[in-house]
Amino acid sequence: MGYKAVIFDLDGTLLDTIGDLADSMNAVLERNRFKAHPVQSYKFFVGDGMKNLALRALPEAARDEDTILRIAAEMEREYGAKWDNKTEPYEGIMQTLARLAEMKVKMNVLSNKPHKFTTVMVEKYFKGIKFEYVIGASDTFIKKPDPAAALYIASGLGIPVSGFIYAGDTNTDMATARNAKMFAAGVSWGFRPVSELIGAGADIIIQKPAEILNFFENA
Repeated sequence: MGYKAVIFDLDGTLLDTIGDLADSMNAVLERNRFKAHPVQSYKFFVGDGMKNLALRALPEAARDEDTILRIAAEMEREYGAKWDNKTEPYEGIMQTLARLAEMKVKMNVLSNKPHKFTTVMVEKYFKGIKFEYVIGASDTFIKKPDPAAALYIASGLGIPVSGFIYAGDTNTDMATARNAKMFAAGVSWGFRPVSELIGAGADIIIQKPAEILNFFENA
């Protein structure tokens, strides 16, 4: 059978969130008298949840568990006030999602961003687009690259994993796709370099969102 469904990562795949993430964490760091980082550095800090973001942003000497958890909690509060200041969908994403909807492709979002942010951002930026499942980080599933949430989506839709495209911009996304035995589509417009995606086992590199449509044209 052809491809019937797609799972999208959120940050760096559907939405360019890096400015708001960087501004939020830098505000937290400076408030705690730690050094801020350039925006570009955050492209390598994000992608694996708030705790890992805090760990990577903190200086090595301050990476004890208590400090990491405190900074992660502060970051979550700070981001709650800043998440929609600079964030916007990548060029071509809205048109691609609209076309996928017309083609009756089952669209889903799976993120390591906290679930409350994942859902509110999808609701704000993708009004009118139907996603079957929108899943962010919570106690329900282990975070990516564990395949549990991706497999839950497949089971819920009644579509075998061979019918899925998994699109993401990091090595974590490619590992998730491979762990779930889904086709791994690395997107070149996101946060990480193409070399990382290839090294993590991407089945294909997509240069622009509209190329995703090619998988479903003859489905």
